[in-house]
Amino acid sequence: MARIAKALVADGPALTLSPISAQTVASRIALIVTTTGSTGVAKEVGLTSAALIASAKASNKFLGAEFGATWSLALPLNHIAGINVLIRSLESGTLPINVIGLEGKYPKVDFTSIVPTQLYRALNGDENLLQHLQSAKKVLVGGAALTHELRNNAESMGITIVESYGSTETSGGCIYDGTPLDGVEVELVAGNRLGIRGKVLAHSYLNTEVELVNEDGWFISSDFAHLEGSKVIVDGRIDDVIVTGGEKVSLANIERVISQSFPEIQCAIFAIDDAHWGQAIHCAIVGTRVAEEALNHLLEEECGSHAKIKGFIYCEELPLIGIGKVDRAELARRVQ
Repeated sequence: MARIAKALVADGPALTLSPISAQTVASRIALIVTTTGSTGVAKEVGLTSAALIASAKASNKFLGAEFGATWSLALPLNHIAGINVLIRSLESGTLPINVIGLEGKYPKVDFTSIVPTQLYRALNGDENLLQHLQSAKKVLVGGAALTHELRNNAESMGITIVESYGSTETSGGCIYDGTPLDGVEVELVAGNRLGIRGKVLAHSYLNTEVELVNEDGWFISSDFAHLEGSKVIVDGRIDDVIVTGGEKVSLANIERVISQSFPEIQCAIFAIDDAHWGQAIHCAIVGTRVAEEALNHLLEEECGSHAKIKGFIYCEELPLIGIGKVDRAELARRVQ
């Protein structure tokens, strides 16, 4: 905690909590965080204290977290989401309570931040975590897509959810429940990719010559989105869209369709290279076998025959990358 506080006031060298390749960085950079690399090579992102503090202030304002508010730390510090919790706590004049790996009853706090897999676990047998989330004023959920069904189930159990969207490049969550935080601008660029601009943006990448922002100061994300009134609806990542049998298909959309009709199924959709289809859609399911024909009948009705699943695999848990994203590349390796 003290090291991060020093980094934020530029008292000492830039701080990193994971190995990096850079030996020297710009003087404005306070913190270096490595991305998960879910869309390619992991990037080392240099963040300024101004961006991190702007993010924390805007987050606390949206959540109604006043001075003295308490947070629990349920996410690792080598990820921007864990760092966010620390800095929000600093802004509130408190220290976060570390609950990572905690066994037994959790302490009560005002706020916490988790990923969908943790929320799923709380609703499916982890009573201590469930009570912890129920007792919080608000629970931020981000790091991966949150299905409507999982959110509805959580809220029916008395958990107050705020869905967070962001990335390391935006100092973590910058859009809450579809609303950009104070000081955050959004726009849709060619192909409906989501662009973000504001004080929360990181300074630069350190291990690539790729510019973090364009000449107008916009960070162009790897996500598709659309607007519903003033709300930003994130539709999925660029690498979620594949071509199978000559048709474009969104893997994220297939997952949404399944979760809407079969909320009890925890699954991930992925694709493998295939001589006949180009890319063949596969489904990984946690637990016991399901009615595979029923799933494909649903997908054919809702999405068209090109969205049907060509192969199923079953596993005890889904492989993850970072703090909560499903590792589709690992699933594909298990099949190929």
